Amino acid sequence: MTLSSRAEDTWLVIPLFNEASVIEGVVSGARATFPHIVCVDDASTDDSAARAEAAGAVVVRHPFNLGQGAALQTGMRYVLEATDAAYLVTFDADGQHRVEDAAAMVDRARTEDLGIVFGSRFLDDRTRPGLIKKIVLKAAVWITNQQTGLRLTDAHNGLRVLRRDAAESLHLHQNRMAHATEIVLQLSRSKLSWAEHPVHIIYTDYSRSKGQSLMNSVNILVDTLLK
Repeated sequence: MTLSSRAEDTWLVIPLFNEASVIEGVVSGARATFPHIVCVDDASTDDSAARAEAAGAVVVRHPFNLGQGAALQTGMRYVLEATDAAYLVTFDADGQHRVEDAAAMVDRARTEDLGIVFGSRFLDDRTRPGLIKKIVLKAAVWITNQQTGLRLTDAHNGLRVLRRDAAESLHLHQNRMAHATEIVLQLSRSKLSWAEHPVHIIYTDYSRSKGQSLMNSVNILVDTLLK
């Protein structure tokens, strides 16, 4: 499923920190479907920002590192204040999200008049995170569901589609991993219609080395408990 010309009303928001070796490919690959992309460079120490710009993204820079939650908030604020986008898609910089999944999610939001579409790696068996990692992530999902009242299968998946009114309801204060729970909590309070959509998360040696390790999953669980 593709968006064709309808992608003109959709912006990808990509938090960016030290992804110089992959960000050009991620941006250029996504722009075939999503021509509008903003990358928020969270004070990278490499040339991530320059490479993202070279690939055609708008780049907004943080003067110092604030964390992924802050980068998402900055990116969403940019889109809401500088464009008339109808939809925003939060998308990772390391290549683990698939453009075709994002496109299908926007199509579903549009067709079903949904305010939010959450990507879930646990609605089918294509994604294989490993048994221990899966157990830790499932525990984080259970805790998030208790805190928010939603019944998600994957609360810490960075691939999300937000209709403009859903994005306007978000005011994130958690900069680190706890921002994922905060997003779900604030969206649940918006009372907007939502759905989950099956996505395939691509775990590569590179993405694992950039934070998709078991320890990162444990950090997610700890941050969720402390939220």
